[in-house]
Amino acid sequence: MANITLNNIQKRFGDEEVIHGVDFEIKDGEFVILVGPSGCGKSTLLRMIAGLESISGGDVLIGDKVVNDMPPKARDIAMVFQSYALYPHMTVAENMGFSLKLSKVDKAQIQEKVNAAADILNLGALLKRYPRELSGGQRQRVAMGRAIVRDPQVFLFDEPLSNLDAKLRVSMRTEIKELHQRLKTTTVYVTHDQIEAMTMADRIVVLHEGYVQQMGTPLELYDSPANLFVASFMGSPGMNLIHGWPKEDGRFEVRGGGHLPMGELETGKRPSDTIYGIRPEDITLTDEGVPVEVISVEPTGAEIHVVARLGDQHITVVFRERHDVHPGETIHLALDLDKVHLFDADSGERIAWHPTTRAA
Repeated sequence: MANITLNNIQKRFGDEEVIHGVDFEIKDGEFVILVGPSGCGKSTLLRMIAGLESISGGDVLIGDKVVNDMPPKARDIAMVFQSYALYPHMTVAENMGFSLKLSKVDKAQIQEKVNAAADILNLGALLKRYPRELSGGQRQRVAMGRAIVRDPQVFLFDEPLSNLDAKLRVSMRTEIKELHQRLKTTTVYVTHDQIEAMTMADRIVVLHEGYVQQMGTPLELYDSPANLFVASFMGSPGMNLIHGWPKEDGRFEVRGGGHLPMGELETGKRPSDTIYGIRPEDITLTDEGVPVEVISVEPTGAEIHVVARLGDQHITVVFRERHDVHPGETIHLALDLDKVHLFDADSGERIAWHPTTRAA
């Protein structure tokens, strides 16, 4: 196993720079997920770590070695792709052991490693089957087994669950996390799905347009987003982001009408355009509070999602209780001020401030 260090990594395609001086370190044995929307640079970064993409600037280190000019096979990494890429004419056992066979490993040792990986992944009863006889989840486990038998320093996963249905993705998330807890191999995992990132990672790197927006544990990113992009990207439903202006009386004037409770800005500065952020689950129903008009009610079973109108904007609330609310009705909301974030609308950066009360 080994740590991975990215020092001022840059990537250019012709004159266009798509990765802009990325720096971060992945600790030995850590499970780190690169997350962001399509085109943010996460797969490009992963491919540079793997040696499948050239580096335009900076250094990639695996352990204490700079690997910029090393071919992929010399980096002691194993990669699992979105496509299973199994050989259709080979059995499960033959697919899993093929890379070892190419390396001229002894047949008995190949069988031992394949059997050990099959035990870890519950593939023992499937070793004689062909890929066409397997489900999507079983094929993905075979692809993972092919990586495990190599006993690499680093596992790299490039959106491995994208081709699976929603229910199978949930179960495979658990299997991959359990696999990491068992093997303790340094793992870098790429996904656009922030739920995957939140549920699986030790730490998350949020990327946008080739820049690192924030790196931290899932709860650090969720509870303390560094900027508007992280606040809006992490969480489902997403954070409510309400445009308006902080007022001298400690309230927040909502664009289009209405007010929200706030407090004093630590800096004393009151930007002309500010965004007030609060997550849907940090809002409760109350007899007195912020009046809003209900637009839609969406029961999900465990929760009720309510979308309401505040000024000329929408606010989403998640209730775990079975409140009886209806479209067109006016309800009153209490907001937990300890969970409110303020952002500068121009820079997108979070603004420091003090709540005056805990809820209002």
